[in-house]
Amino acid sequence: MPELRPLSYSSLRTYLECPLRWKFLYVDKLPEAPRPYFSFGRTIHSVLEELVRPFLVPEGVPRKSAGAAQRRLDEWHGSGPLVEGRPTPLSKEQVLSAYDRLWVKEGFSSPDEERRYRVLGENMLLRYYDQFLEEHPRPVAIEEYLQSSLDGIPVHGYVDRIDLTPSGGLEVLDYKTSRDLSIQEARESDQLAMYQVLVEHNYALPVERLTLYHLRSLTPHRTPARGAPAIAQLTQKVGDVADGIRGQRFEPTPGRQCERCDFRALCPEFREVPTEERARLEALVDRFVTLRREGERVDEDLHRVADELHSEAERLGVHRLPGRATVAIRRREEEWSYAPEGVRPLLELHGLVPRASRLDSQEIQRLVRDPAVDPALRREIAQKGGRRIRWYWELDPPAGND
Repeated sequence: MPELRPLSYSSLRTYLECPLRWKFLYVDKLPEAPRPYFSFGRTIHSVLEELVRPFLVPEGVPRKSAGAAQRRLDEWHGSGPLVEGRPTPLSKEQVLSAYDRLWVKEGFSSPDEERRYRVLGENMLLRYYDQFLEEHPRPVAIEEYLQSSLDGIPVHGYVDRIDLTPSGGLEVLDYKTSRDLSIQEARESDQLAMYQVLVEHNYALPVERLTLYHLRSLTPHRTPARGAPAIAQLTQKVGDVADGIRGQRFEPTPGRQCERCDFRALCPEFREVPTEERARLEALVDRFVTLRREGERVDEDLHRVADELHSEAERLGVHRLPGRATVAIRRREEEWSYAPEGVRPLLELHGLVPRASRLDSQEIQRLVRDPAVDPALRREIAQKGGRRIRWYWELDPPAGND
């Protein structure tokens, strides 16, 4: 059984999307091919880390535990000096210099694709620079690693940014470089919900709002902190994923995500049958198809003949029909069902709920047949039920016996 390591939002999303891909990544440790958007996102996040660094609130905020690995201000290299308690921001030239220095070249399909991303990122950073300085943010943490648990299951993650709000609470902010982003995605984001849990379990101040910051449009999609129902839903998802991992449930889930998966050649949904095996397996599949079609025809004939025998037994008023080698015996089976809303008031009125606490049909039927229960009450309960009768056939002696 794989060890249940702490779950990040990324691993949670991967398992929910495809358990087999999760296994390839987190158990088998198979590498994925670099992607241009991943490299681009890493670069932008690294540059923003340097841009925000001088604005960190020096005094910090109260912590609940030692579950975080926040770097101290004196551990940052190249941060601007504090002048009379005020941060000195990087210049635009320094931001662009950091962009060149931190650029990740992996994953681009051509020099032209890389150039387009470089231009996009430069424009994005310069536009964000002006807006960032106007906002006068008060960040208390950047790229902070936090650990916690949900219902006993360990979770962890890196939070892009945590800011102090004007009212003294905390804002959790995550940068997004994707092409499109909506406020609805922010409202439904499990990533923000998990970050809220991580921050609230490690900081003494409350999380007041959650933000997905769309860098391409310079739009902060802000939402209030999640309430108890949303956290309960996240906890349920985390629990389901943890149960799946413990139970080694790693079946593939085919879908649109398969188009970008690096493990198609290893996946049973897409792996090709070896050429030398095809002729034998084709014959086996063809035989299976033939037998199933024959079985469907036989099943249709069986039901038709059984219905015809039932009609003849009804017409003759008998339950036993002789054949040359055996006797077909007609049996009757009945099933009762009771709507809980119909019988519950009666059971409560007469103190019988303990004897049928689940309100299932078998419990109620036992009450109807119990001579110790008042006959009038039994009839009243029975009238609340519905009956389904099924006829079936047995063979005596069973077919195939000598």
